[in-house]
Amino acid sequence: MKNKLITSVLICALLSTVFSYAQTFEKLDEAPVDIAYLTHRKDSKPLVKVVYGRPQKETTQVFGDQVPFGEIWRTGANEATEVKFYTDMSFGRKLVKAGTYVMHTIPGEKEWIIILNSKTDTWGSFFYDEAKDVVRIKVPSRESAEIDVFSIGFKEQFNNMYMVLGWDSTRVDIPLATQDVILAKL
Repeated sequence: MKNKLITSVLICALLSTVFSYAQTFEKLDEAPVDIAYLTHRKDSKPLVKVVYGRPQKETTQVFGDQVPFGEIWRTGANEATEVKFYTDMSFGRKLVKAGTYVMHTIPGEKEWIIILNSKTDTWGSFFYDEAKDVVRIKVPSRESAEIDVFSIGFKEQFNNMYMVLGWDSTRVDIPLATQDVILAKL
């Protein structure tokens, strides 16, 4: 009986040490991961899912300073931004097959290059391989209300869909469309 009691006390002490250690975090990520979905108007099935890191503004001007103009960018923080299309989509008026891609960008003062690349599960843009590009498009940037944390969202405007990248006072609208919308406009 005494041995069982001692064994039980030791097991409880060991488990409390393990559980208390599991609840300590060395440092929380300053750029947490977020997910944005675009769903179809007719039902709740997703059309697009974007998984991205959300860096915070560290300088007075993000683009051109914190994120240099003319250089490849992971379009967020930490791991490169992943875009999953659940159906074939028009991305900036170019057809992209259903699947998962990494989105890189090259910010410019007035225009951005948006890149979908097939090399997934990459850290940042450090391992970017241009040979794996699926599509490259150019879209204008515009000024808007300032936000301190990088964000990606979706909007519908005048029967058009857009993926919107926003940070600081910069917004980039990437046109999206499903095949049925493209065919209906023909």
